[in-house]
Amino acid sequence: MAIGIRLYCLGFLLFVAVVSASLREDNAAVERFQKYLQINTAQPTPDYAAAADFILSQAGELKLESETINFVPGKPLVLLKWPGKDESLPAVLLNSHTDVVPVEAHKWGFSPFAASIDPETERIYARGSQDMKSVGIQYLEAIRRLVADGFKPERTIYLSFVPDEEIGGAEGAGVFSNSEKFRNLGVGFVLDEGLPSDGQNYRVFHGERSPWWTVIKASGAPGHGAKLYDNSAMENLVKSLEVIGRFRASQLNLLKAGEKAEGEVISVNMVHLKAGTPTPTGFVMNLQPSEAEVGLDIRVPPTVDEEALLRRIAEEWAPSSRNMTFQFKSKVPVNDMYGKPAITPVDSSNPWWALLENAVKEAGGELSKPEIFPASTDARYFRQLGLPAIGFSPIANTPSLLHDHNEYLGRAEYLKGIKIYASIIRALGSHFPVDGRIKDEL
Repeated sequence: MAIGIRLYCLGFLLFVAVVSASLREDNAAVERFQKYLQINTAQPTPDYAAAADFILSQAGELKLESETINFVPGKPLVLLKWPGKDESLPAVLLNSHTDVVPVEAHKWGFSPFAASIDPETERIYARGSQDMKSVGIQYLEAIRRLVADGFKPERTIYLSFVPDEEIGGAEGAGVFSNSEKFRNLGVGFVLDEGLPSDGQNYRVFHGERSPWWTVIKASGAPGHGAKLYDNSAMENLVKSLEVIGRFRASQLNLLKAGEKAEGEVISVNMVHLKAGTPTPTGFVMNLQPSEAEVGLDIRVPPTVDEEALLRRIAEEWAPSSRNMTFQFKSKVPVNDMYGKPAITPVDSSNPWWALLENAVKEAGGELSKPEIFPASTDARYFRQLGLPAIGFSPIANTPSLLHDHNEYLGRAEYLKGIKIYASIIRALGSHFPVDGRIKDEL
């Protein structure tokens, strides 16, 4: 009897010790997340240096190889390396960006760079808590736990912390993906950011819409404000806006009817209108302007016929017959460098996909049907090279608050995401995709 009681007590004490150690580990992971969030990397003046110093300090603790690359002065890219046992194997790249969008602090209930935790809900409020500092630190925390477990990857795992994603990424992932440095890494698969899900399952993305930022201009002879005549600049622009509006409505109807998902339609939104002759007190009211323009944010799915859309813009939206021209401020191709739609396969032809899907399941999660990302991420730069790239953020049961006020991530959801990534990194680092099959080399 006495022996049984002693064994029970010892078991209870061991259980308490394990729980206490786990709680300390979780608290430390949350504190590191808060420290990263407290670094103000909001555009247009992100503190990239402080972010890089923080990431490098974490890499030092984990004994990861690290280097800071300045493709563009003042915009450091931090590259970490967890060497695999066989560096001849295709490597995995875990990409994240360090910048965040600006805030209107007076519209937040919490200071956006304090990373405060609401004691009642355990929500961590901060700009970047969803987009996407959570993902970057979760990569590191997952590796921290794998290292503690004694895991060593078969293939090399790289982590890239890039600047400028929120302003297009040209001087971040764009220049990195096209560099000799990247080519020499031997990357075979890329993991990047996704979107939160308000349901139980995690959203996952295998392609994204390409931004075609377009300015359409109309010109015509200036005229008296009282005169009616054909082909004025304003008249021609309004005609085009009517045509564009009908096209936009057709795409919106497909979305409302559930015939297509958000990432599968062409979105067209006006972002600016410019016309008129300004004065210090307003506009000249009795003068029809000789120029008028509209700025359009067009997002194009990778499944769209690019040439057909170009003809539509040239012939219907900005026809030269009505003295109209158009110019792309940004135009990302919908196809990769090999002329194929920039979509990563999510079937048996892509063994990386099976590894990812199974790893999430093993960690107690479930993926939703793969989607086309409705906006743009850095993953597009890697898909342009023909590399398989998946967008994924382990955030479920959470409203999507990217770029919104009071952005937050729940403590429990953040910690669960670390578990998910640990499972993913273990799987990607342990198995070999060979000839379309998955081979376990352990």
